[in-house]
Amino acid sequence: MIKGQQMIGIKFYPDRLIQNLIKGLPGPRWSKRYNMAYIENTKANLGIIFNTFKGEVWINYNRFLTNKPLKTTNEAIDVEWYRKRKPIPQFRCCPEEYLLKLELKKYANSTVRTYVSFFEMFINHYKHKELNAIDERDIRAFLQKLIHRNVSNSYLNQVINSIKFYYEVVLGMPNRFYEIERPRKESKLPKVISKEEIISIIENTNNIKHRCIVKLLYSSGLRRSELLNLKISDVDSKRMLVRVKDGKGNKDRYTLLSKSALDDLRLYYREWKPQDYLFEGRKASKYTAESVLNIVKKSAAKAGIRDTVTPHVLRHSFATHLLESGTDLRQIQVLLGHGSSKTTEIYTHVATNTFKKIKNPLD
Repeated sequence: MIKGQQMIGIKFYPDRLIQNLIKGLPGPRWSKRYNMAYIENTKANLGIIFNTFKGEVWINYNRFLTNKPLKTTNEAIDVEWYRKRKPIPQFRCCPEEYLLKLELKKYANSTVRTYVSFFEMFINHYKHKELNAIDERDIRAFLQKLIHRNVSNSYLNQVINSIKFYYEVVLGMPNRFYEIERPRKESKLPKVISKEEIISIIENTNNIKHRCIVKLLYSSGLRRSELLNLKISDVDSKRMLVRVKDGKGNKDRYTLLSKSALDDLRLYYREWKPQDYLFEGRKASKYTAESVLNIVKKSAAKAGIRDTVTPHVLRHSFATHLLESGTDLRQIQVLLGHGSSKTTEIYTHVATNTFKKIKNPLD
């Protein structure tokens, strides 16, 4: 946005050919603020850019395809709740076009909640200022306040994403805030507990349902959301596999089914008789994420484990124990549903067999 008008920014490495081609575009100008050339953002000008540079340079067109759905999952997108909220005096609600774009792009409900929450926090910080008038300096000042509150890097990145979504996706301003600094990516090792501690947690569950939940989280390496989305038909007892539908990144995969877990699942099914989802709450509704977290935490506390144990700790432990038993890293990657082998390689830093092969210089 320059003087209230949308422009097409052209950023490139210094090159005489590109500079000469830009001069041939309709009314090119240079922005000192954004450090790039620009022309008026019209459909005709966009076509001229591609015809001018065709065969000479590669152009990133992704930012102009803002209506392309992000996901093709059948998950019901829960945006209507935000529209029907009771108005709060002096509170600036998320704009309708923001909600509509989240809905059209079929963002996951967890992402919708995160984006709406953070964006409303941001716009209420500048409630007396028009959204289009907010610039990079304002955003930096807002982020600085959050940093002084000692929020995590992940929290800060999600705030930036929610703000960028409005200006770049909703309003269609390509790379509006490309100069906003992001916190350096943290490199933390996954928290892992021993097999003996896993067994102790299972033994300290309250009932057969809770035992099945803990066993599946660990023995199949499931994320909490994946466990909650499991249907009865996703348990393949003949092939001893669990089918995960619409996992992270909208990917399907198969993972292991433990014989011990299967035996307990059969007892659980006869006793609890779930109708649709494998684990259900009241009135056959989907079990809640909070319930699963509480089951794991309380069972770990009863087992006398001092460290906080979460469903993701069980997943980390599953991967690490497989690696320690000699399972190939590529196979672990497939079971976990990781898109990149680099993500799975983190477990080599905590697997004990990595260190057992190394002789200590003191010894």
